[in-house]
Amino acid sequence: MAKMALDSAEGASSRFIPAWLTPWIRRIIFYAALIAGWALVVRGGSLPDYALPYPSTVLSSLSDGITSGVFLQASVTSLERLAVGYLVSLLIGLILGILIGRFRIVEETVGSLVLGLQALPSICWLPLAILWFGLSEQAMIFVVLMGAVFSITLGVDTGIKNTPPVYLKAARNMGSRGLRLYTQVIIPAALPAVLSGLKQGWTFAWRSLMAAELIYESVSLGNLLQQGRDLSDASQVIAVMLVIIVIGVTIDTLIFGPLERGLRERWGLAK
Repeated sequence: MAKMALDSAEGASSRFIPAWLTPWIRRIIFYAALIAGWALVVRGGSLPDYALPYPSTVLSSLSDGITSGVFLQASVTSLERLAVGYLVSLLIGLILGILIGRFRIVEETVGSLVLGLQALPSICWLPLAILWFGLSEQAMIFVVLMGAVFSITLGVDTGIKNTPPVYLKAARNMGSRGLRLYTQVIIPAALPAVLSGLKQGWTFAWRSLMAAELIYESVSLGNLLQQGRDLSDASQVIAVMLVIIVIGVTIDTLIFGPLERGLRERWGLAK
């Protein structure tokens, strides 16, 4: 009876609320409840105000950072570093992934090294980057590169190795060889795994950059986090964290989301 009542209530609500609007209503209710819980925790006094401020204080700090242009300038600086480091890692990762996936000797040598380095947290490259490049833009970009390149390499490698053999046989029987075999058969078949590697590589690059910027004096998102910590300004720290989250979700929604949907539609997996 309870299930029937619930189904009846859902059916009645669906007649008045458009289907595309329902997920947004659920998100609004969820985040409203989350903010209300946050305010109750602060009001309860379990943590001091300087450690966990009220949501309204964070909103004020966020508004000040946006209106002053500091958050925009910091975001542009961080995104420029991310773009340079990620594009270089993309180029290297694609080449390495193809070589490891197609040549056994490369897999047994370089492949084992890539697999080991993938397990190394990207922040471990920061001391070495400072020793090599000093506190400079090159050091930041190097950390971003090392954070992303191995995920991209392994994604490309996995996609190439999982290419169905029947595709390769059919292509060779039709006269496809060399570069045409890669561009027309292997890479298109490997795209799902490649895209997964690209997406994972970008998330690792973003995290690596935020960690590296904590020690580099410039107007950047990571440095704003450090400034907030130095000033014991938790509202600024949380506001910058929200900016970082929004940028991450936006990139995923505008870039990787359409690519994934297009790929699912091409393979007949779209809902």
